[in-house]
Amino acid sequence: MKPVLDRALIWFRRDLRADDQAALYRALTSAKQVFCAFILDRDILDTLPRADRRVEFILGALQALDEDLRRLGGALIVRHGFATDEIPKLAAELGAQAVFANHDDEPQALLRDALVAERLKTFSAELRTFKDHVVFERREVMTAAGGPYGVFTPYKNAWLRKVDEFYLSSYPVERRTHAFAKTTLAKGVPSLKDIGFEPAGLTEHVGQGSRGAEALLDDFLDRIDQYDEKRNFPAVKGPSYLSVHLRFGTVSIRRLARIAHQLMQGGDHGAEVWLSELIWRDFYHQVMHHHPHAMGAAFRPEYDGIAWETGEHADTLFQAWCFGSTGYPLVDAAMRQLNQTGYQHNRLRMITASFLTKDLGIDWRRGEAYFAQQLLDYDLAANNGGWQWASSSGCDAQPYFRIFNPTSQSEKFDAEGRFIRRHCPELAGIDAKAIHAPWERAPLAMQGVDYPRPVVDHAVARERTLARYAVVKTRKV
Repeated sequence: MKPVLDRALIWFRRDLRADDQAALYRALTSAKQVFCAFILDRDILDTLPRADRRVEFILGALQALDEDLRRLGGALIVRHGFATDEIPKLAAELGAQAVFANHDDEPQALLRDALVAERLKTFSAELRTFKDHVVFERREVMTAAGGPYGVFTPYKNAWLRKVDEFYLSSYPVERRTHAFAKTTLAKGVPSLKDIGFEPAGLTEHVGQGSRGAEALLDDFLDRIDQYDEKRNFPAVKGPSYLSVHLRFGTVSIRRLARIAHQLMQGGDHGAEVWLSELIWRDFYHQVMHHHPHAMGAAFRPEYDGIAWETGEHADTLFQAWCFGSTGYPLVDAAMRQLNQTGYQHNRLRMITASFLTKDLGIDWRRGEAYFAQQLLDYDLAANNGGWQWASSSGCDAQPYFRIFNPTSQSEKFDAEGRFIRRHCPELAGIDAKAIHAPWERAPLAMQGVDYPRPVVDHAVARERTLARYAVVKTRKV
């Protein structure tokens, strides 16, 4: 394909890699010279605490990306400012006729991109965007009637019917690297201090950008066949731990889905279950596209009629949940894992979300917002989808009368208490049978142990929840 543009700018966002990157490939095939940029966007950064693991992860990913681009003949221009100002200004400075970027369907991102597109028009440039973050997006998987899916299993079946080699194939960036342009504007990646941040204690296992993703993927492929058996047990190495890399695009979703799909076709049940999790990710992103109102309200409007607990006592309960001091060991261990590492095991996300909404009676939006602050892999579509699933207010959510018992969940998924002891060391001396409900089953052993009694009685809370949710049975929407 003969280039039709003289100069183009690739704007990296949530796609921080130099291989199999849709917008990067499109730019390299469309322009004679391609410049690369990332904006440390103050519209986002100025809202964050000065120590934030995500900022630390991004800078590491940018360092790896810059090294990869330089190896291929390019370089990364990094600027700290407002993206709506910096991208048009940089495009004008470089004489770029088009800015290439990948889709970001979050509501605020769509507003940002619309403003950038308008500002580019003032000097006859344009914004071109492409699918990259998911396998299928927007209107690519629809019902027979032409509407969006609201239930996962039919969506998954349609996804599997449609997927083929074309949709899972890579973009061969390496074939077009001659179009990369060198520039004196690429001065390396700033430090945390340069942009007003401090170290946040990023855990080493996530690695640096695409290199970290590669190491985690290699490790996971050695045990993917056991994923279906081990994924629910937080004390064992079951998950892929690639969620943060999917969030920031330091690994290609097409590559992961292609691997899983091929293994599934060969009879690997673990890979089949993992592919299903990747499809859930696509599902939640299409929900966000078709139902943007659900990003701040219940997907099912009748659930907005629920009277959540408010006031000082509710605030006290919320704080106990946030800091892992509810008196339910698995819930507390899970929240401490989140606070200490920025990661929480997927099974535990369901348990802690259910506990907040259905044991404490607190609005799911408060929990969603707290996870948004703490999660290294925070993704609006997935986080919102997960919280609305747990609170029964979302599409294809668990029924409102399904209420996780935190003690039985603990006994089932951390039977020996290994995960609990890891994050609640004050309970290290409690035996496996008693550790799931220590105040009830080992009162003598708990004497002198600095661990709280349960903040609620689960049986009583369950009845309150059933009464609270009764509104959804009577309200007409």
